Amino acid sequence: MWRDGAACAACFTFDFDAEEVWIGEDPENARRPGVLSQGTYGAKVAVPAILGLLERRGVRATFFVPGRVAERHPGRVEQIVAAGHELALHGYTHRAVTSLDEAEEEEEMERGLAALHRFSPRVLGYRSPSWELTDHTLGLVASHGLTYSSNLMDDVRPYRHEGTGIVELPVHWMLDDAAHFWFDGAGWTNKIATNSEVREIWWGELEGIKAMGGAFTLTMHPQIIGRPSRLSLLDEILSFVTTQEDIWVATAAEITSAS
Repeated sequence: MWRDGAACAACFTFDFDAEEVWIGEDPENARRPGVLSQGTYGAKVAVPAILGLLERRGVRATFFVPGRVAERHPGRVEQIVAAGHELALHGYTHRAVTSLDEAEEEEEMERGLAALHRFSPRVLGYRSPSWELTDHTLGLVASHGLTYSSNLMDDVRPYRHEGTGIVELPVHWMLDDAAHFWFDGAGWTNKIATNSEVREIWWGELEGIKAMGGAFTLTMHPQIIGRPSRLSLLDEILSFVTTQEDIWVATAAEITSAS
C-alpha cells in the first residue's frame, strides 16, 4: 500500500490556530491579551522554530490553518508555503461546525478557502475545528474541490468514505499534543504531562500502527508543541522516523492520494 514497500506512513500535521482558538468560540476573548498571548506565541516564536526543525530533518508537513489566522498572520503562512509544506483548511473561524447551520458551515468553508487560496492555489484537505462533523460536512468538502478529511477516529488506516471520493486520514486524541500538554487555565484541571510520558504513548502507537500497516498521524499545535522542551520531543521523533527505512514520511495529501 505504501511507497517503496514501507510498513506504514507517518504524517506530521500542525493546527496553526494562534489566537483564533480562543476568539472563535468566544469573541469576548479578543479583549483578553493575557489569554491570547498563548496563541500569539505560536505565531511569533513557535512556527519559525518548527519550520527550522522540519528543514533540518528534511520533512514536509501539513499545516491546517483557519482563514482568519491566515489573515491575521499572513507572513507566517507565506513562510510555511515557501518552505514547501502543505496548506490545508481548518475553517475560517475556529468555531465547531456543530454549532452552525448548513449555510453558516458552507460560509465558513468558503471564507476559509478564499483566505488560504491567497497563499496557495492547491488546498486539498479539511480538518474541522475540534474534529467535529455534521451531516453536511463531507458533502461540502466534496463540492468545494477538497479531496480528504482528517477528523475521525474510527481506524488507523486511511479509507474512502462510501459514496464519495473523499479519503479520511484518521486521527486520535492519543496522538494530539493538546490532550497531553494543554493546561486549562480556567478550571485548573489538566495536568501538564512530561515529555517522557508522551514519548511512551507516541512511540507505542507508532509501533502498533506500523504492525497494522496504518498511518501514524500526529496532530500538533505550534503554541503547544513549540515550547522549548517540547521542541526537543518533536525533534526526537522526527529524527527517529526519518531514519527508519520501513516508514514513509509524507504530507497528508500525499498519504491520502496513495490510499
